[in-house]
Amino acid sequence: MKSQKCKPAPSAALDAWQKTPYANLIRYVPSGAYFARIRVRGKLIRQSLKTKVLSVANLRLADLEKAERLLAENATAVAGGKMTVGDALKTYRTRLHGDRSLKPRTKAYREECISKLLRTWPKIEATDVRLVNKTACLDWAARLGKEACPSVFNHTVGTLKRILEMAIETGTLYDNPVRFINRQRERPKRLHLPTQIQFEQFVETIQTAGVCSCYQAADLVRFLAFGGFRKSEARNITWADCDFNKQEITVQGDPETGTKNSQTRVVPMIPDMVELLTSLRTRQETIEPQARVMPIGECQTSMDRAAKLVGMKRITHHDLRHLFATRCIESGVDIPTVSRWLGHKDGGALAMKVYGHLRDAHSSAMAQKVTFAVPKAAHPAAGVAKSTATEPKKEPKPQHP
Repeated sequence: MKSQKCKPAPSAALDAWQKTPYANLIRYVPSGAYFARIRVRGKLIRQSLKTKVLSVANLRLADLEKAERLLAENATAVAGGKMTVGDALKTYRTRLHGDRSLKPRTKAYREECISKLLRTWPKIEATDVRLVNKTACLDWAARLGKEACPSVFNHTVGTLKRILEMAIETGTLYDNPVRFINRQRERPKRLHLPTQIQFEQFVETIQTAGVCSCYQAADLVRFLAFGGFRKSEARNITWADCDFNKQEITVQGDPETGTKNSQTRVVPMIPDMVELLTSLRTRQETIEPQARVMPIGECQTSMDRAAKLVGMKRITHHDLRHLFATRCIESGVDIPTVSRWLGHKDGGALAMKVYGHLRDAHSSAMAQKVTFAVPKAAHPAAGVAKSTATEPKKEPKPQHP
């Protein structure tokens, strides 16, 4: 009897992939994640889009396809020996705006650094990347250092370094000449915070400015100072985040609009915050849980005007966060706890660096209360002296030979 040949079973690997309504977009069935499957210049690219949502995957597919085609065009230009700094900049910008790990404000700041670079180094975009050598970089750094503060200088230099890394990836450059530029030392900003009396006058001046949003501006200043929030955090706090039973405010860790490190944290309501929020609730007829506590997001113009009228140093929204931390430490709250309220992830290292001098001053004041001396009422010598003074003196006994 002849044995029958069995047909080969369908490949499990083929069954694991599922087509979608969109071209170049496939779904990996075991995990449910979507992948891009595109062909660029004859090269097949299959890459995870890191999402299980079809609409999101379709948007990311377009970004990935654009980036890959741009890299292929740059590689072709390199092969012809035509790569300029502008070509590398185009690739860097594509990656910058396609990086979802960066917040929108970070991307905007790096664009500001690019503008600074192009303004201080004219015609650099049309320059061949191989002509950007050590000498050219040091000459540009000397010009930049005359007009930029240390932080802007360092970030602009870092931006140029990232741009030239694109040329290194394609093999146009062997080494990055920006490494010869020394970073400038960044000194921490000296805080000029108002006293308690100045702060009350400052808020009162904002509130009585006579403009339509003066009350809202004063409330925002109080809200930032009483909670230690960043401006972006305060803008997104809703009434649902305010728990009056526990007297806590939850700062949501939204990577797009929430905390800086994308982690949710809880900030206790100090008595001034409870009074402020209670006043806001009584002033509003109806409060929706998802409504924002602060109707406005910034009031720097009102703050600048009030600072001049009060006669104090100009402060920013972020300085109100410093003011919160300062008042906490001066009130006896330990630095690790303040650091946790501020949302720092380093366990208090940054707070210690910024506010350590306050801890030292507080420690000096507390040290004056420490003593090893026994109170006078309980001092044994005092009792001995007192008894000695009250007892009559005894006549010495005559001594007989």
